[in-house]
Amino acid sequence: MNASRKKFALMAVLAVVLMAGMAMAQEPEIQKKSLLQLFEATGAVGYLMVLCSMIGTALVIEHIVNLRREKLAPAPLIQDLQALIDEEQYDEAIELCDQEGGYISNLVSSALRMRHAGYEEMIQGLEAAANEETFKLQAKISYLSLIGNVGPLLGLLGTVTGMISSFQVIEHLKAPTPGDLARGVYESLVNTTMGLFIGIVFLTAFFVFKNKVTKMTLSMNLQAVDLLKHLAAVEKGP
Repeated sequence: MNASRKKFALMAVLAVVLMAGMAMAQEPEIQKKSLLQLFEATGAVGYLMVLCSMIGTALVIEHIVNLRREKLAPAPLIQDLQALIDEEQYDEAIELCDQEGGYISNLVSSALRMRHAGYEEMIQGLEAAANEETFKLQAKISYLSLIGNVGPLLGLLGTVTGMISSFQVIEHLKAPTPGDLARGVYESLVNTTMGLFIGIVFLTAFFVFKNKVTKMTLSMNLQAVDLLKHLAAVEKGP
């Protein structure tokens, strides 16, 4: 009796496994879309966002290369300017600044051109030049903020165009299936995702560079003032 029960239980288990296998075999395999296929559903708005991404990436690379202390205030230039100012060769220092250009050169050059008006006027000239140069750097990195804000708006535009596509299908087909509406839904969701990605990446990069520029400009302003301390001693006299 026990043997027959065990045999029956084994056959039941085998039957359940067989039925489960047949159900899995009959279940259709879901074909997932590739990234390229998803991008193709975005339409013209998707290409605009790709263009924004390319411009933003180029700006990030350019800022990484050029927004460095070594570029804006090279150590060899600082040493040469310090030597010329200590030797009171101010015209030569101005000429060197004009040749080299850059942040620290423009500050020192603006200050030295006002040396005949006194040390206080020199510092005021340096501060005015510092404000102008800082504004230029902040304006330069602000394009990242622009791209970071335009990206989500383009994504929203793609969402709207995708919804329009879906409603057009509903209007023309008496009984549209989910597959008929899928392209419009894909257009909406993929555009939204791309727009949010652009906003997150480039707004983050903007604030990183903004903080970096603020920290560097404050440090270089103090360095420029330190270069001119010799003139304060000369003005006071022995």
